[in-house]
Amino acid sequence: MTHISRIDRRFSVLKEHGRAALVTFITAGDPDLDTSRTILLGLPEAGADIIELGMPFSDPMADGPAIQASSQRALKAGQTMRRTLDLVADFRKGDPDTPIVLMGYYNPIYVYPVENFLDEAAQAGVDGLIVVDVPPEADEEVCLPAVDRGLNFIRLATPTTDDKRLPAVLANTSGFVYYVSITGITGAATPDVANVHAQVKRIKGSTDLPVAVGFGVRTGEQAKAIAEGADGVVVGSALVTAIAETLGTDGQATGKTVPAILSLVKGLASALRA
Repeated sequence: MTHISRIDRRFSVLKEHGRAALVTFITAGDPDLDTSRTILLGLPEAGADIIELGMPFSDPMADGPAIQASSQRALKAGQTMRRTLDLVADFRKGDPDTPIVLMGYYNPIYVYPVENFLDEAAQAGVDGLIVVDVPPEADEEVCLPAVDRGLNFIRLATPTTDDKRLPAVLANTSGFVYYVSITGITGAATPDVANVHAQVKRIKGSTDLPVAVGFGVRTGEQAKAIAEGADGVVVGSALVTAIAETLGTDGQATGKTVPAILSLVKGLASALRA
């Protein structure tokens, strides 16, 4: 990447402020398009520094039950990739600064197809992509074309990414590195803070990129502890679980849905700013 992206600028500002980024994940269209839009628009004011927006997919294999269920709710409510990109464009009309990263799987991008998706994503105001099932060996499929359009391509590093594998993971990565704090699916366990800090330090020995830590972070206390050794903390399963817990018996959003999510984000943000 030769240009300075929104993600670059956001991490630079936060570094000046001496704190880690709060990266929040929600699934586009969960539990329905209007509720999802209201939550998305409210996230920056609630304290989200960077937003990961999940692209709903029928077989999200790296995700635990909570995020799988959020994808199912969104798809059932009629969410499509076109609507997800429109959601970003709506957000961008009122917020020119908060970075948005689309996160998901290659299949919905492939069938869009790829070139159209990348063009429309850039036009909508997307800043980066996390495509969890495309390895570095296939960078020509979506990573390099994304970078050509000015999009950051954010790669996952995991506890099993050893020093031999790490250079390949970092090769075309930009924006930040997403360190997966546990082995397995999202939301499945609580990360070991000391081990996470050690792994982040190891990764930062090979890159100048910020490192954000996700998978298993649920509370402000956990977020604050992780943030002491990382540049960002990603919270996803806790948010989509909170959405699920506020739905009515018919599975529809209630008056509690939006306030519950934004309140949770405010609490997490306060912990990181303390």
